[in-house]
Amino acid sequence: MLSSPPVPPINVEKSYRRLLNHLPGMAYRCRILNTDADENDFLQYELEFVSKGSYELLGVPAEDMVYAHHNTIERMTHPDDLGPSRKAIRDSIVAHEPYQVMYRLLLPSGRVKWLWDQGEGVYDDSGVLRYLEGLIMDVSEQKFQEMALREENRELRTSVINLYGLGNIVGKSEPMRRVYSQILKAAETDSNVIIYGETGCGKDLAAKSIHEYSGRKGRYVPVNCGAIPEQLLESEFFGHVKGAFSGAHANKEGYIGAANGGTLFLDEIGELPLHLQVKLLRAIENKMYTPVGGNTPKESSFRLISATNQDLSKMVREKTMRSDFYYRVNVLSITLPPLRERHGDIALLVESWLEKRGLSIILPPHVRLAVEQYDWPGNVRELHNFLDRYLAFGDEALMSLGDAGRADLLLNTPQGISLDQAVLQLEERMIRQTLERCRWHRGKAAEELGLNLRTLQRKMRRMTVAGEKHKGK
Repeated sequence: MLSSPPVPPINVEKSYRRLLNHLPGMAYRCRILNTDADENDFLQYELEFVSKGSYELLGVPAEDMVYAHHNTIERMTHPDDLGPSRKAIRDSIVAHEPYQVMYRLLLPSGRVKWLWDQGEGVYDDSGVLRYLEGLIMDVSEQKFQEMALREENRELRTSVINLYGLGNIVGKSEPMRRVYSQILKAAETDSNVIIYGETGCGKDLAAKSIHEYSGRKGRYVPVNCGAIPEQLLESEFFGHVKGAFSGAHANKEGYIGAANGGTLFLDEIGELPLHLQVKLLRAIENKMYTPVGGNTPKESSFRLISATNQDLSKMVREKTMRSDFYYRVNVLSITLPPLRERHGDIALLVESWLEKRGLSIILPPHVRLAVEQYDWPGNVRELHNFLDRYLAFGDEALMSLGDAGRADLLLNTPQGISLDQAVLQLEERMIRQTLERCRWHRGKAAEELGLNLRTLQRKMRRMTVAGEKHKGK
């Protein structure tokens, strides 16, 4: 029988090196020079081995990489990335964990490459760190795609400030464009935001826009702090467990729990009593809360946005708001301009209101003029309220605009008549419109006009006479 020739022994070291030379990227081994370094020192090391992938990765042959044992990688690392990457590696080594870092390299050609470096420490039998061994991969394509996507998202966010506004917020005036910029910047952070502004100027819309553009996956939970009875405040905010008090027949999740992963919007935050400010402060600071009647703390990672029409710094001075609570909620502030400071947006707001209701009507010139001249102390909310009334009552609604409304009703009268005749025509128009709307039910019409029935009947008789006299002229 013929025997097989003996198999020559395999050089394991050469086999491993051959395998590493075929790997994508660059495998390496660094010898630690300062083995006695403490946890606060940066590691000092020199290259002992790199695979042949160094040439494709860096344009430098493997032999040149280890020439004179210099650490060529560190010499090529971008100055802004060298310190952070070394610290990340040191911290992982101190914790006896593998490291993963990403940094930029400046190639001799001037090109920039993004590298992904992952490895771990090699220790001797005494537990002393002797080597770093790892693999470096080129992730430039992925990184540049990520950066391009981030820039695209930034441009997309900027582009949402269109000719008419931002999202559901309408307005193209310069004060509002400044607000849009602040909203988008606030959306990029997790810092607490407070929105200042008069009643009716859209603080809730601004808060919701910050939430929507932030990309948070959780719910948007709006809370009107002034509408909650004081005895229910803690239960509404923190929730309660079954049996916590009379009527607590089941566990209930509060606003803070509902906003986990999302945004908690506290409107009219100045209405919160001092004792609740203390408890909310803890939840805002450590994102932990305990339901009423419970013993186990719960976690809620919410983002806080507040709003108020009050001077909170004055409230702090008057001891009606805690200073620590004020400084916690008043981190990023946005002030919404009142409508009287953005008159150029009124026409857009009117068109937006009509579009949302599916109406294609055009306001008469005298109504548009009255709307433009009025100061709108109730801001956008008052404007919408007026438009609702105008849709129902017609020109009669202009009386709510004070001098602006009355002046423009008279401006809509024909030229060449006296003031008394213009007033009579105004009265006749209002009475006729109200009677038609009430299907000529005089009792209902008198009630809407704020008149008693006899007065309305008298005016109707006079109205007929005045009309005949005017026609005969």
